Amino acid sequence: METVTDKFLRYVSFETTSDENSTTHPSSLKELDLSRQLVAEMKAFGIADASLDENGYVMGTIPSNLDHEVPVLGFIAHVDTSPDASGKDIKPQFIYNYDGNDIPLPGVPGLALRVADFPELLDYEGQTLITTDGTTLLGADDKAGVAEIMTAAEYLITHPEVKHGTLKIGFTPDEEIGCGVDYFDVQRFGADYAYTMDGGALGELEYENFNAAGAKLHIQGCNIHPGYAKDKMLNAMYVGMELAAMLPVAQRPEYTTGYEGFFHLTGFNGTVEEATMSYIIRDHDRTRFEQKKALIQEVVAFLNKKYGDIVTLELRDQYYNMREMVEPHYHIIEKAVRAMEMAGIQPKVQPIRGGTDGARLSFMGLPCPNIFAGGHNFHGKLEFVPVESMEKATEVILNLISLFAE
Repeated sequence: METVTDKFLRYVSFETTSDENSTTHPSSLKELDLSRQLVAEMKAFGIADASLDENGYVMGTIPSNLDHEVPVLGFIAHVDTSPDASGKDIKPQFIYNYDGNDIPLPGVPGLALRVADFPELLDYEGQTLITTDGTTLLGADDKAGVAEIMTAAEYLITHPEVKHGTLKIGFTPDEEIGCGVDYFDVQRFGADYAYTMDGGALGELEYENFNAAGAKLHIQGCNIHPGYAKDKMLNAMYVGMELAAMLPVAQRPEYTTGYEGFFHLTGFNGTVEEATMSYIIRDHDRTRFEQKKALIQEVVAFLNKKYGDIVTLELRDQYYNMREMVEPHYHIIEKAVRAMEMAGIQPKVQPIRGGTDGARLSFMGLPCPNIFAGGHNFHGKLEFVPVESMEKATEVILNLISLFAE
C-alpha cells in the first residue's frame, strides 16, 4: 500500500489552478485531470461507485461493515490550487531530519524559508519537510487533504477487520475561488456529518470561519493628452487609489489577527482611461461584516457624487460563518478533539481566518467542521508541509471513523 507521501507527490504533479475569471464549472478543465485520476484510483482499490459528475465533483462510498446503524460520515477535500501562485511543474524538495536552520529554495537564488520569518519551522526539527523549489506553490492546500483521505480509504478497504459505518468521500473543484460547492449535491452525497481536511498546521480544528464577500469595481476615467489635460483629464488609477485610501488601513489583513476582519485588495489593473479593482471582505461577526459591506458602498457613492457616476460596484456574498450551523451538533467537534488526542495531538480549536467548502456545506444542511491537513504558508512559493503531519492527519481520519462506529 502506498504512503500518504507517495499519493501527495503524485497529486501535486497535476496542474489544477482554478481561474477566478472563468465562467465554467469547474473553472479550469485541468482540474478534471486530477479528478479522473482519483476516480480511477478509488475504483482500483475497491470503491465501486466512485464517479465524476459533469460539474467536476468526485464522490464515492465505502459501505458499512457494522451490524448496527451509525451516522453516515463524510470526508471532503478540494483538488484545485490557488491562482495566487503558479501550480505548474511543481518541483518539491525534501528536507530530511530538519535541523532548525533556514531552508534555501533552489529555484530562486536568495529565496529561503527563514526561521526568523517563520519560527514555527522549529516545531518540526527532526522531521521530514516537503517544500517548493521557490518557483511555484506546493499544493498542500489541499492536495495534502486529498492524499490523507485517499490513504485512509485505501487502508480501510485493505483492512476489512477495522469496523466502520458507511463512509462518503468527496473531492471538489474551485474551492480557492469561492465556488467549490456551487453544484455540490448534498442529498446525493448522503452523509449526516462531514469533515473537510483543509486546515493548516498539526492540531488545527475549526468550526468558525469568516463571513465573506467579494467586490469587483470598475472605474471609468477620461484620458486627454497630458499637454492639454487641465480641468479635463480624470485618471481612473488615481480614483482607485483614492478609493483604497478611504477604506480603513488598520483593517487590512497585514494588520489583523484572530477574530478581526479586513478589506483585502487582491487586484488592481488600470490605465488613465479605466481601472478595475478586486476586494475580498471578511469578518467573523455578522454585524461587522454587514458594516464593512455598507462602508465600501458608501465610499463608492461618495466618489460617484464627487466625480459623476464613474465607479460601478459588484458586491457578492461568498459564504458565512459555519458556527451557527455546527454548534447544534457539537458532538462532532468533541469527536474530532478525541480523535486528535488518540493520535497524541494537542487540539487547537480556533477560528479560520479564511473559509472552506465546509462553511457553505454547513448552511446546505451538512454540518462540516474543518481539520488540519498539515501545511503552512499556503498560496505562495514559501509553502511547506511536514510528512509527519500528513501521517497524523490520516490517523485522525481513521480515529474519527472508529469513534463514529461505536
